[in-house]
Amino acid sequence: MANFCVLLKSRGLIKVEGEDRAKFLQGLISNDIDLVMPDRAIWAALLTPQGKYLHDFFILQRDDAFYLDCEAERLMDLGQRLRKYILRADVSLDVVKDSAVVAMFGDSVGQALGLPKEVGAAGAWGGGVVYVDPRLASAGARAVLPSDNVVQAVESAGFVMSDRDAYDRMRLSYGLSDGSRDLIVEKSILLESNFDELHGVDWQKGCYMGQELTARTKYRGLVKKRLLPIRIEGPVPSPGAPVLDGGRNVGEVRSAIDGMGLALIRLDAMGKVEGVASFNAGEAVVTPWTPGWARPS
Repeated sequence: MANFCVLLKSRGLIKVEGEDRAKFLQGLISNDIDLVMPDRAIWAALLTPQGKYLHDFFILQRDDAFYLDCEAERLMDLGQRLRKYILRADVSLDVVKDSAVVAMFGDSVGQALGLPKEVGAAGAWGGGVVYVDPRLASAGARAVLPSDNVVQAVESAGFVMSDRDAYDRMRLSYGLSDGSRDLIVEKSILLESNFDELHGVDWQKGCYMGQELTARTKYRGLVKKRLLPIRIEGPVPSPGAPVLDGGRNVGEVRSAIDGMGLALIRLDAMGKVEGVASFNAGEAVVTPWTPGWARPS
């Protein structure tokens, strides 16, 4: 099987510099910024003070700066939210315009890139930075590369350029979300959205914005719904389509393509035999399933 590369035009980059950059981010994000080094990247989220989802992003380090790989369409919103908290800190935020984000996946990605198959493992490559997906090593790698060197770098390493649909099929096959396509801004909570199991939350770090609700949800066992992959038989439902068990609403479809997707599903509706609990969404039959990385709820 070939290794594939997809240019993620839907992603943008924010560069965070300054002496106080680590302390600044540490007080805001769900993960531990001290884990980010030239040889390791992380996945993290920015929450409301009430613990609801605002943004998620990958964070990598190059030289004396952090780079946030985030949604391009919502990049300015993220930057404005972060800027409100700078105050007197020695921190600067800039939009990166000369680099591109790519996803790489296939049977031998680590070998092609010289990376161990460990979540977040990172290194210099192709004039930029490449790193194993911090959520799930099986999902391949991501890279931030000079815009004018992307095709040459990836093709010289044996990767075949593909399209966004190929990337969506890959991530959905593992049950991985894609920002606000799958999480609802100011509504979703991290533990319903698999941030714990996919290494997006650090439980040992100090306080950060929204930590109280996140911790309470975990330690009081308050998770009632989960974002789960679904198999779809019939027309692909539109994002937001209700998932129905008879006349009962048990969830909502998020992103989907070619017979697969993600849906937020009530856990009390999953009490049936695994793989047999099928529901309706629009004109389709949808069957949630539990990915291998997920712990039993």
